[in-house]
Amino acid sequence: MSDPHISTRTPFAPVTELEPGERVVAAFAADRATYWRENAWLAALAMAGGMGILWALGNEHVWTGAVGGLFAIAVRALYLASDETKMRWDLTNRRLLGPGTRAIALENIAAVNTLFSAVQIVTVAGDKHLMKYQPDAKATKARIEAARTGGGTERDGTQ
Repeated sequence: MSDPHISTRTPFAPVTELEPGERVVAAFAADRATYWRENAWLAALAMAGGMGILWALGNEHVWTGAVGGLFAIAVRALYLASDETKMRWDLTNRRLLGPGTRAIALENIAAVNTLFSAVQIVTVAGDKHLMKYQPDAKATKARIEAARTGGGTERDGTQ
């Protein structure tokens, strides 16, 4: 029997409590336009791939690969849009707080990488976290790097 007080809903924003003296200095939310643009590119690649596979197999109905690729990505994009575009990460003067209870101390961030609109956070322990659909992934990376190295945020909460 499950506890009726335990929520099965996914938190899309940080729920971690701030520590004394800690404050949010930036928030990074997924961007809806970026989400749809990336899925449009993914659909184009799936369409080309489907057609290429059918052509290589000698199928005379190569055009069906485009239809299948478009349909597959469109269904996926429509299904995931409501969740993926609600994700938010908060940068504090001490930590990077992710959706739910994810919390990464700034000194535990080993690397910040970008790929298209995604920003990957790699911890010193090797854990990887992905901030998807950032409108300007390079600016997000720069802001996190600046906070990590002490430029742009104050660690003790004073100015």
